[in-house]
Amino acid sequence: MKPNSWCVARAQRASFAVLLLLLLLLLPTSLRAEPVTLKHAVELALKHATTSGIAAADEQRAFANYRELHNNYIPQVTAGAGLGWSYGFPLSLEGAAPSLFNINAQSPLYHFELKDFLGAARAETAGASLHNKDQRNQVIQDTVLSYAELQKWEQRLAHLRETEADAQKMQAAVAQRVKEGIDSELENTRARLSAARVHLRVTEAEGAADVLRERLSKLTGLPASSIQTENDSLPALPAASDPDAASKAADSNPGVQAAVEHARAQYLRARGEHKLWMPSLDFAAQYAVLSRFNNFQNFFQPGSFVRNNATIGGVIRFPFLNFSQRSHAEAADADALKASKQAEAARNQVSEETLRLQRTVSQMQAARDVAQLEFEIAQKNLEAVQTRMDSGGTITLHDLDEARAQASERFISLQDVTFELERAQVGLLRATGDLQGWVLGTP
Repeated sequence: MKPNSWCVARAQRASFAVLLLLLLLLLPTSLRAEPVTLKHAVELALKHATTSGIAAADEQRAFANYRELHNNYIPQVTAGAGLGWSYGFPLSLEGAAPSLFNINAQSPLYHFELKDFLGAARAETAGASLHNKDQRNQVIQDTVLSYAELQKWEQRLAHLRETEADAQKMQAAVAQRVKEGIDSELENTRARLSAARVHLRVTEAEGAADVLRERLSKLTGLPASSIQTENDSLPALPAASDPDAASKAADSNPGVQAAVEHARAQYLRARGEHKLWMPSLDFAAQYAVLSRFNNFQNFFQPGSFVRNNATIGGVIRFPFLNFSQRSHAEAADADALKASKQAEAARNQVSEETLRLQRTVSQMQAARDVAQLEFEIAQKNLEAVQTRMDSGGTITLHDLDEARAQASERFISLQDVTFELERAQVGLLRATGDLQGWVLGTP
């Protein structure tokens, strides 16, 4: 190779190495999986979740409805013109005399029903805010449970892959013993069956982990391939020891409080509908510049026509016959009664659910203790079988495989029971209103 060709090739290799290094440095962080803490996952879910955004939009709409009613006290001013040709006396156009320019202002001065309608709108705003809080708790609960379950499957997958490697070694050893005529073909089939069972568990764990990563991806907005749990990020869950938790949950649960505010709003709205039968007083004012081509001057005494005109005063109304409004008020009474019963039902449901979760937590704690002891016994039995085999005792490979399989099953059972306990504890935290403080450290 010529010296110049050698230098060119070396320069090309150096350029390729620099380019590869730059690509690695600029590689998106989404492609490099890093552990995501539970707190960070919950914070991302609260920003990204669609249900929380919908609840926030409902809260904004309820507040806008309240402002709409409250702003009725501010006079509504309209400026414009009412131009048209007249024959004879100039008749009104949409309730006002034809004019070159006019300004109209009106606002309620005293309406008996408006105060109740404002109270109803204020209660609906408070209810929407509480519903938003309840939806945030739902997002937190979904994220925490998905994260905890993914952590369970990741730990199980790591354990099963070790078990699968041992099962494959066992299968190879049994196959060699069969070839040498030491074991029968039945033992080989048993070893293959044991390895197939472990492989089935591995594929089940991989599938469940992929589904949970996709769910967390939808909740947090992170790429599914970059989601990996951190072992120590799940805070310690409190025990269910408060005997008054059921009654406290019924009082502090945002869902129950939202139902109570909705019932209050329906009651105030129904009371306001009944007050529409009472007199009302409105402020009204109008200014208009009249034209001459509408023949106004022909209907006034000579010299009495004035182009600039203004009126200001109050309008009082006394409704005394409106059967449709009476029926509307009766329908509002029925809605108020329905909302009151729904709030009572929500309170009873939360109280019963909290009590059930308390009992479930106690039962699952006992079940976890049993599962923990069974796993410890199976693990010690496996160690004893392994020790006896290593010392040349009368232990077959099949006995070792059975002990290993039993220990693996006990480990899986312990994981399942532990997760069910965590599920019940998280549900209890949400019912009592302590979920957000437990995860994020904020009330």
